[in-house]
Amino acid sequence: MKVGFIGLGQMGSGMAANLIRGGHEVTVYNRTPGKMRPLVEKGAHSAGRAADACRGEAVITMLADDTAVESVVFGEEGVIKNLGKGAIHVSMSTIGIALSEKLAGAHEEAGRRFVAAPVFGRPEAAAAGNLFIVAAGAPDAVGACMPLFDALGQKTFTFGGNPRDANLIKLSGNFLIASVIEALGEAMALVGKAGNDQHRFLDLLTSTLFTAPVYKTYGGLIAGRQFEPAGFAAPLGHKDIRLALAAAESLMVPMPLASLLHDRFLSLLAGGGEKLDWSAIAQLAARDAGLTGD
Repeated sequence: MKVGFIGLGQMGSGMAANLIRGGHEVTVYNRTPGKMRPLVEKGAHSAGRAADACRGEAVITMLADDTAVESVVFGEEGVIKNLGKGAIHVSMSTIGIALSEKLAGAHEEAGRRFVAAPVFGRPEAAAAGNLFIVAAGAPDAVGACMPLFDALGQKTFTFGGNPRDANLIKLSGNFLIASVIEALGEAMALVGKAGNDQHRFLDLLTSTLFTAPVYKTYGGLIAGRQFEPAGFAAPLGHKDIRLALAAAESLMVPMPLASLLHDRFLSLLAGGGEKLDWSAIAQLAARDAGLTGD
């Protein structure tokens, strides 16, 4: 497919490279031009403006937050104005359900197709093409995007015709990951305060009751205190929990644990943790337990 790719951060760079390796004709755009160079060397075309990445059958946006997505999609230089009739905008960013609904309506009004397809996986999974993709939108549009998804991920899960549902699934999943991080932090603080080896504790957990990759990945970061460089930065974790709470409020669903996590992220950021991985909220449990070395 002829596809544009906008947003070449830690996730987007690896994803765009996989599209190139998958045989797609890729045009890349990023506000920092230097990030386009490695992809151009691999065969991508560079775009001088976001609008120039919208000339194909589809354009993918992989951006940090709602504000960044809105700035790229709307306006004279934006995706909607410059995407061809019937072409598809695939939003793979983690955004709020209110913005997803706004995007779906704006694309429909303009005669463009819109698919929400956020992903689960850290940068190493993006680079390896091992993401899990959650897609929602008109069935014909989602079907047309499957060659792209096959190049980007190991499996795609579809959730119907309303794009916002994919974004809700993604926010709910990130809430669960953050909950695991908090629980691991508290448990490790408990065993560590008693003088036990946290790595041995983690080995027990991940060899028996909790074999899922999320426990192995984040448990390893917590036990090793490996919060830099950030694979998923704390401000993004805070943003996702805030968006999950906004979705919960709109749907009248109390989420007490999400409120606790929101405060945990605020504490981490207030203490100067902007550059740390979001798993660093586990440090707060250690601090509260008096483990000052942590």
